[in-house]
Amino acid sequence: MNQRYHSLDVFRGATVALMILVNNPGSWGHIYSPLEHATWHGCTPTDLVFPFFLFAVGNSLAFVMPRYDQSGFSVFFRKVAKRSLLIFAIGLFLNWSPFIRWDGEHLAGKPWESIRILGVLQRIAICYFFASLIAYFFKGKSIYIVSATILLFYWLLCWLLGRSGDPYSLPGYFGTAIDLKLLGAAHIYKGEGVPFDPEGIASALPAIVQVVLGYVTGKYIRQKGKSYEMLSNLFLAGAILLFIAFAWDMVFPINKKIWTSSYVLYATGLALMVLGVFIYLLEFRNAAGKWSRFADVFGKNALFIFVLSGFLPRVLALMRWRDHLDATGKPVYTSPLPWFYENICKPVSTDLRNGSLLYAIVIVAFYWSIAYLLHKKKIYIRV
Repeated sequence: MNQRYHSLDVFRGATVALMILVNNPGSWGHIYSPLEHATWHGCTPTDLVFPFFLFAVGNSLAFVMPRYDQSGFSVFFRKVAKRSLLIFAIGLFLNWSPFIRWDGEHLAGKPWESIRILGVLQRIAICYFFASLIAYFFKGKSIYIVSATILLFYWLLCWLLGRSGDPYSLPGYFGTAIDLKLLGAAHIYKGEGVPFDPEGIASALPAIVQVVLGYVTGKYIRQKGKSYEMLSNLFLAGAILLFIAFAWDMVFPINKKIWTSSYVLYATGLALMVLGVFIYLLEFRNAAGKWSRFADVFGKNALFIFVLSGFLPRVLALMRWRDHLDATGKPVYTSPLPWFYENICKPVSTDLRNGSLLYAIVIVAFYWSIAYLLHKKKIYIRV
C-alpha cells in the first residue's frame, strides 16, 4: 500500500528543528536543563533528538527499499554506498570547514592533524549503509533476530572488554581504546575533557539498530495502511520497548554517549509513541496547522539545512572585528553571531538562560526561513 504519510515528514522536520535548537544556544554555560545532554547515564529530551533522526532515516528507507529490491543487488549497493560515502564526506568536510582559522592576528590553515574524523553525519552515513544491507538481506522475523543479536552482542562487548567493575563509565568504556588505536587522539572529540568520541566506531553498532527499527516501523505502516489497528500496535510496541529498556537499564544503563542497547530501545519506544501521536493528529484527525507546516518545511530539505546550520556559523566566525581591550590592553574580538547574542539576546533577561534560549529560537527561525524559501521555489536538495 503506497499511501503518503504527512506525519512522517513532520516527524523528520520537527527532529531537525530540535537538532538546530539544541546545537545553537547563545551560551553553552546558560542552558535550561532539558536542552542539555545528560552528564553520563540517563536521558534528557535533548538526548532523544539524534536517535529520533536515525529512526526517521529508517522510516524513509522503508519507502524506497521496494524499489531497491526490484533493481537488484548491484544497483542497490551502488546507490546506498554512494549516498553513504557522500554523507560521510560532507560530515568530514563540515568538521574541517572553513579550512582556515584565526591564529592571533593572522589567518592560518586548519591542519588535518587536528580534525575530528567522526561526527553526527558520519554516524548517519555508517548506520544508513549497514541498516540498508540488513534490510535488503533479512526479511520477516530474521531482521528482528539480527537486531536483537547486535544489541546483545554490544552489551557483551561492553561488559567483557570494559574496565572490570566499571565497564560503562567514561574511563571504563572499551570503545575509546578502539578509537584511539584506529583514529588517534588528535582526531577524536574531546568535549568530555579527554579523548572520547560519542559518535565513535564501537557505539555505531547499536545505533545501526536504531535505523533498522525505524525501517521496520515504516514498513509496517506502509503495509497496514492508515488503520486504527496499525496505530494501536505502534503504541503497544512503544510501551513494550520502554518496559524492556527500563528493565535493561538496571544492568546496562541508558546512556547516549556510549549509545547503550537499553538507550536504543528507550529512544525507539518514545519515537514510536511520538510518531503515533503525529499519525493520529495528522492522518486520522486532519489536525494539520501552522505547527505541522513549520516542521514539514524543515523535513523537505532536512540534511541540507542541518549541514548549513553547522557550516554557516564557522564561516561567519572568520568575519571578526575588535570589540574592546581586556584588562591587559590586548584586543578582544567578536564576530556576527556572538555580537548578536551579547547585544540583542543576552540583555532581555537577568536569567541568562532566557537570552541563550532566545538566541537559539532566532537561529531556528532563520534556518526555517531558508528552508521555506527553498520549499516555495520547489528546490529540494537531496543527497
